[in-house]
Amino acid sequence: MPEIDNQTVMIRGNTLTIEEVVKVARYYRMVDLSEESCRKVDRTRQYVEKLLLEKKVVYGLTTGFGKFSDTYISPEDTKQLQLNLIRSHCCGIGEPFPEEVVRAILLLRINALSLGYSGIRLEVIRLMVEMLNRGVVPVIPEKGSLGASGDLAPLSHMVLVLIGEGEAYYQSIRMPGAQALSKAGLAPIVLAAKEGLALINGTQVMTAVGTLACRDALNLANWADCTAALSCEALRAVRDAFDPATHAVRPHQGQRQAADNIRNLTAGSKLMTNQGEVRVQDAYSLRCAPQVHGASRDALAYIAEKLEIEINSATDNPLIFADEDKVISGGNFHGQPVALPMDHLSISAAELADIAERRIERMVNPQLNEGLPPFLTKNGGLQSGFMIAQYAAASVVSENKSLAHPASVDSIPSSGNQEDHVSMGTIAARKAKQIVDNAYAVLAIELLCGAQAADFRGPQLLGAGTKWLYDRCRELVPFVDGDRVLSGDFATIAEWMKEADVLEELFALVPFHS
Repeated sequence: MPEIDNQTVMIRGNTLTIEEVVKVARYYRMVDLSEESCRKVDRTRQYVEKLLLEKKVVYGLTTGFGKFSDTYISPEDTKQLQLNLIRSHCCGIGEPFPEEVVRAILLLRINALSLGYSGIRLEVIRLMVEMLNRGVVPVIPEKGSLGASGDLAPLSHMVLVLIGEGEAYYQSIRMPGAQALSKAGLAPIVLAAKEGLALINGTQVMTAVGTLACRDALNLANWADCTAALSCEALRAVRDAFDPATHAVRPHQGQRQAADNIRNLTAGSKLMTNQGEVRVQDAYSLRCAPQVHGASRDALAYIAEKLEIEINSATDNPLIFADEDKVISGGNFHGQPVALPMDHLSISAAELADIAERRIERMVNPQLNEGLPPFLTKNGGLQSGFMIAQYAAASVVSENKSLAHPASVDSIPSSGNQEDHVSMGTIAARKAKQIVDNAYAVLAIELLCGAQAADFRGPQLLGAGTKWLYDRCRELVPFVDGDRVLSGDFATIAEWMKEADVLEELFALVPFHS
């Protein structure tokens, strides 16, 4: 378990950031509800109770759900209605989400409910807060959401634990939900009118998966510039391609950032060459790295912006506007605003890996690697060196190409054709996460190839930034002096790259756009 972050994130409904989601989900930062959120939630619940007393016909309060929205439910049956809703919607499939994802799901649902448009009782939200703070993590299967009326199936598995059913992890041990609550000193609740629907109608599963994947992808983009810089030195690239004059006349922000990063990381290098010194221009995987990396950087900035809007939105149905005395049955639960960015995230991360694999090929291929030994080994023939490392990178890059096919262009009608267009946003988010993880593996291989090449070139000839990368890499993985099992080395470097704040020391050493 990572070291616990003892600071508290205050939940207000509209101020949560991606960084705070990561800190709560991965580093166990505590959360609390603001007084203003508590007042809003109480005010809206009072309005709901008023509607119930007046026997108003309101979707989800006094009617069935989906295709049954025209079926009136009597007040004495409302509690049973909510219970039936949760049990019937628990149709999840597959392996459980990792605990960090479920913690993010809980946090995002708390945040959305705290806006005060859902009509839920404050005590239900407080139970979710305490589950998060005390380490009760519902077991939620990762498959089964269409991303249309929100993430109905997976969120229903979350709610099962609130009512003392289902399963949960407590101190990372899987057990019945009621037992997990009890061990944490908590008691289950009985759902009242509207509460079951309020808890499961939302996009928090796709948004939680997407938020963590986006944060990892933003870090991945930084590493892509780093590994590319080391590869450029290994291959004696032409530094002119990173001259700011070129990028000023095509001023995409991400492109300029990537060019600056590679130029600054290689500053002082004795291995980079001038135009015409060794060759006039390099292959695209070197020369066009700023343009390719920059496009992904710009996409990730857009994706992060959309996620932060979604994180701080009310996404259930109906929405209750107590001060305006109205209840609106709309479509804020629809996952399309997340689905499209998630498909974009898949493509953006896949491209960072795609171009990195081409640089790996250039470093190991004796026809392309400017005098480095074939496959970066001293005894080629007897030894294979990094030959199959490139195979492995090519394999996951090819897998990424399949995974990057957009999920959001598909739709299967459901609920008797009432829900006749769905987003598949949760599938898109899950695929994006897998692609990001694959991309880390490719960049780890590139870094190891770059370090191996630097050993042959002379690491003392590296720039200040790339020398830092080389030194840190060698602290974790030694020079490959003879054939050995490399898969563990790949995993070691990839996990190191994912750690929080690893690059802070480098950022203090050289100017860097992160």
